[in-house]
Amino acid sequence: MATALLLVDIQNDYFPNGKMRLTNPEKAAQNAAKLLAHFRQTGKPIFHVQHIATGENIPFFHPNTEGVEIHEYVRPLEGEKVIVKHYPNSFFNTDLHDQLQEQGVKELIICGMMSHMCIDATVRSAAEHGYICQVMEDACATTTLQIEDKVIPAEHVHYAFMAALNGMYATVKTTESFLK
Repeated sequence: MATALLLVDIQNDYFPNGKMRLTNPEKAAQNAAKLLAHFRQTGKPIFHVQHIATGENIPFFHPNTEGVEIHEYVRPLEGEKVIVKHYPNSFFNTDLHDQLQEQGVKELIICGMMSHMCIDATVRSAAEHGYICQVMEDACATTTLQIEDKVIPAEHVHYAFMAALNGMYATVKTTESFLK
């Protein structure tokens, strides 16, 4: 059974000086880099997902900006697949599923940003496409959310979404436990 690494939206706008800074993106990206190094060493398939905004639908990831670029910790090497998307779900209006099928991928190791948006949407869609999913929770990051007068700290947002994905859609674990 072929296993692939899917790195979702680890892009500069989520880091300090970016237009949508997350909570602890460096830690998540460092763990993603460990996963990437492992997949490069083992020769298993690697897919980078890059979100590029269309129009003004989101205030970040605008084309031809430094913020839209994949972060240096996980920058693709020549020959590694980069899937460009315009929506939270990495499968929606992309050829990701076709490319995974071409390589015989049945299992996805997923990490990236943001836990509550693109990771959630991508993992749910991957499961619905029939993939076995593992989410590396410490290689994901998110931000504090607010609805009306309720403020939900980033850590609570992150773990609520990881708990919701765990079991039904994916197995959620840490990078260290995966690499053992």
